[in-house]
Amino acid sequence: MRVVAQVLAACLGIGPAIAADQVVGGPVVVGVSGKSATVVWVIKDGEAKVGTSQDILGTASPALRAEKVGFTGLKPGTTYFYDVSGSESRKGSFKTPPAGKEPYEFVVFGDTRTRHDMHRRVVDAILKYSEPEFVLHTGDLVSDGNDSSMWPIFFDIEKDLLRKVAYFPALGNHERNSRMFYELFQVNSPYYSFDWGKAHFMVLNSDIGNVAANTAAKREFWDQQRAWLEEDLQKSQGAEFRFVIAHHPPITAVSSRQAGNPDMQALIPLFERYHVTGGFFGHDHNYQHYLKNGIHYVVTGGGGAPLYDVSKPPADGITQKVTSTEHFVRIRYDGNVMKVTAIGLDGTTLDEYEMNPGKSK
Repeated sequence: MRVVAQVLAACLGIGPAIAADQVVGGPVVVGVSGKSATVVWVIKDGEAKVGTSQDILGTASPALRAEKVGFTGLKPGTTYFYDVSGSESRKGSFKTPPAGKEPYEFVVFGDTRTRHDMHRRVVDAILKYSEPEFVLHTGDLVSDGNDSSMWPIFFDIEKDLLRKVAYFPALGNHERNSRMFYELFQVNSPYYSFDWGKAHFMVLNSDIGNVAANTAAKREFWDQQRAWLEEDLQKSQGAEFRFVIAHHPPITAVSSRQAGNPDMQALIPLFERYHVTGGFFGHDHNYQHYLKNGIHYVVTGGGGAPLYDVSKPPADGITQKVTSTEHFVRIRYDGNVMKVTAIGLDGTTLDEYEMNPGKSK
């Protein structure tokens, strides 16, 4: 079966409008399940300029909107192709999750907000050294989620990757809980979960600072999210693997960050109670891997933002690897275990280990 967005658009009578629009982002495939998926692309509707005088308007920002087409009735474990507006650059493909224990591969990385040349090199390395079916982004996609001029840059850098994968991002503090994040990636809630084969993934919003204006509302948000997480963990105990994704790590070797997010640290007993396999986090611009009470904690914030030193690893014997370098993390499921490899820009293996089903060994 071949899915072509252009044909559906023509049937709906919107083909000419799409052709006339200036596409400045995507397409990107989001919300993928075994039966459905959404293809999103970003349109520039014009721009506004601002400056210190009428004659000097030096700063311009585009007006952006997301267009989308949803597909249902898909089959698990199947590759689909799409075509947006008949343009070669807007063609792509994605694969739906398998129903059983078929092998697959995915990639995790984050903190792509600055040093666009380095962000591009990280994406190039992902394309060269992996073949992911989906991507997890640990947040801080751009420097300021409310600045519309930054999103076309992000999409331009990642366009060749986005055309091949399903995309699942987490909110970082630099997204500022922006409306554009929700619209561009069709995220209906700041926290959500999904299944891929026999694995269950829970994406959290650890950026409490931007969820509300006052302390009481922030606390209410966190309590609601924590209750949702515990319920989701309870329901997913039948999954072979359970992963948590968030921006802020509960464990870090960056000394200035070690007391920075006590609410994330307070989730560790919950992770242990419900046998989380591992967690993927960002925020600290480096690579870190810890193994504590059977759970792998991975910090993968080497997507392009300026690197942070890893000068103070935890002192309780849980540290597996810390290094300050750009990288991404590749995970290959072989039908039994998850084989995890942290990879540098030149293909160098920085860290390698296995995650086992059920309780991590």
